[in-house]
Amino acid sequence: MALTLHFPAKTVTTITQFPENPKTLIVQQCKTTKDLNQVHAHLIKSRFHLNPTISENLLEAAAILIPATTMDYALSIFHKINEPDSSAYNIMIRAFTLKQSPQEAVMLYKTMLQNSVEPDRFTFACTLKACSRIRALEEGEQIHAQILKSGFGCRQLVTNTLIHLYANCGRIDIARKMFDRMSNRDVFSWNSMFSGYVKTECWREIVDLFNEMRDLGVKFDEVTLINVLMACGRLADIELGGWISEYMEEKELNGNVKLMTAVVDMYAKCGHVDKARRLFEQMNRKDVVAWSAMISGYSQARRCKEALGVFHDMQMANVVPNEVTMVSVLSCCAVLGALETGKWVHLYVKKKRMELTITLGTALMDFYAKCGLIENAVEVFKKMPLKNVFSWTVLIQCLASNGQGERALETYYIMREKNIEPNDVAFIAVLSACSHVGMVDEGRELFVSMSRDFDLEPRMEHYGCMVDILGRAGLVEEAYQFIKNMPIPPNPVIWRTLLAACRAHKNVKVGEESLKNLVTLEPMHSGDYILLSDIYASVGRCEDALRVMNQMREQGIKKTPGCSLIELDGEIYEFLAEDNMCPHFKEVYDATENMMKRIKSAGYVPNTADARLDAEEDDKEASVAHHSEKLAIAFGLIRTSPGTPIRISKNLRVCTDCHNATKIISKVFNREIVVRDWTRFHHFKEGSCSCNDYW
Repeated sequence: MALTLHFPAKTVTTITQFPENPKTLIVQQCKTTKDLNQVHAHLIKSRFHLNPTISENLLEAAAILIPATTMDYALSIFHKINEPDSSAYNIMIRAFTLKQSPQEAVMLYKTMLQNSVEPDRFTFACTLKACSRIRALEEGEQIHAQILKSGFGCRQLVTNTLIHLYANCGRIDIARKMFDRMSNRDVFSWNSMFSGYVKTECWREIVDLFNEMRDLGVKFDEVTLINVLMACGRLADIELGGWISEYMEEKELNGNVKLMTAVVDMYAKCGHVDKARRLFEQMNRKDVVAWSAMISGYSQARRCKEALGVFHDMQMANVVPNEVTMVSVLSCCAVLGALETGKWVHLYVKKKRMELTITLGTALMDFYAKCGLIENAVEVFKKMPLKNVFSWTVLIQCLASNGQGERALETYYIMREKNIEPNDVAFIAVLSACSHVGMVDEGRELFVSMSRDFDLEPRMEHYGCMVDILGRAGLVEEAYQFIKNMPIPPNPVIWRTLLAACRAHKNVKVGEESLKNLVTLEPMHSGDYILLSDIYASVGRCEDALRVMNQMREQGIKKTPGCSLIELDGEIYEFLAEDNMCPHFKEVYDATENMMKRIKSAGYVPNTADARLDAEEDDKEASVAHHSEKLAIAFGLIRTSPGTPIRISKNLRVCTDCHNATKIISKVFNREIVVRDWTRFHHFKEGSCSCNDYW
């Protein structure tokens, strides 16, 4: 029988009989669904489709080799095969798994058993992969039992997929036992184990396993190195990461985009961001993963302006960002208070109809909250199709940090009504809400509830929240006793929180005790000395205040300068306290002088206690007038239209004088002003602040 096939732009082929491997004809000449349909029609007409070998090759082309074909079409071919054997089932199981329908793959395997078709090693491998995708541990264990009964337990392919299944389902202990029992392990066996450790974030185990692999002289591949580089980044193991980088250069692997991206990411996570940038610039081709790795590196290093610069370059290179890119960019916008850039990202997400996943949604919520737009954050939360304890926790934290503690607490109870059980992070958020608005009794009850109702052991952060709740409420002595009774040794943050409370409530005795403990734990932190110095100054003990500052200088400890950021028309401007080198120096200082005159006429009295201690008496007023946030606000006033909100981000705590001054500025200039410092948000409007002066 002759079979004539007509393919577009190809020579007409007449075949009197199929070659020994008919797959060659179907696969090589069928490039599109249309080609396949034509072949299929001829096979039916010539009755060649009744040949099991030919029908299976046709099935493979439809199910796997030609991506445009649908699974419905492949199923129609499969169902017409008379008594399909394991090979036909294997094709369909593999196809369902590849086309993101692993549940269907597992169901087909069950049908195969019901039809008494004997599975082979490829069946087991394909079905286990499907189970792994959907974390179907119970089904996987049943298949494992069938494998042992069938005698395929020693097959390398099957064992590799079993290792991958158990690791992916969180049973890394079983995966490792199977790996250790293997008499013959290939690179896929090792990579299955590495992959499992990555999924369970066992970074140290990855490094140890890789060292074992090298000692045994086992050859590794690209997948191995990517996994190990990821572990090096998480462990800050620059030694091993650097060795891999040198190995790649020696083996001329630097042209491999995936490997180079992993190296860039490793250096960035190890804190060597400049080295990462140099390697990034040397890459001939950069995909979205490479760009995202560099942006993320700058973001994690808190070099957010540079991260946004890379994002701008990425746009110029016409590389389409993905969710990972957007999350890193939003994080930077949140830190810098870069509202316009962040809004552009949100608009892009809407325009491209990107799914509002929990990760992306919470990043947007955090961004809006840190820009003081809490209702925008709430709106994003409402539009998220899926919400878990993490997204609820972020909402609680957003409300708490914006001075809406009672609303944050209400949100916590709504979350409980929806049967979402809080985790330890949720309790940090809700305890933080209590501290911001002075809900001491509620805070005490929630702290007890953690262990009593949810069997959650309080961590250092929870103890810190309780110290903050008590300290802000003026219960400094109780906070001190609370620390002394802690079942775990307090860390520097606990003592620093108490020291800050002592500054707010002028408690010299406990403040001195706090600094003693801090000097023992973290002797080079300038902020601690400054806090005690401020306590002394606030009670008129100026000599002691100067003594503490001199002690700090003698030990070579440098004060972190106050720095405030403001975004105008998509550009970030940075101001330092008493900085005569700031951009537009004369313009800014003239605007600041005019601003200070106007608020003085409205009742503002400078609090010179917040001036530099070494400032002369006549210079103290000028010193507080030129704090970084005042310079940034003045710049915002002259560079934006009347009525436009001003948003400032500051690296240190807002001092009492700047807090009082900003309240009056908001009233005199009829501006909404949002200042975010390292402790909380201050939302100033019409002469008042969202914190109700409780900070």
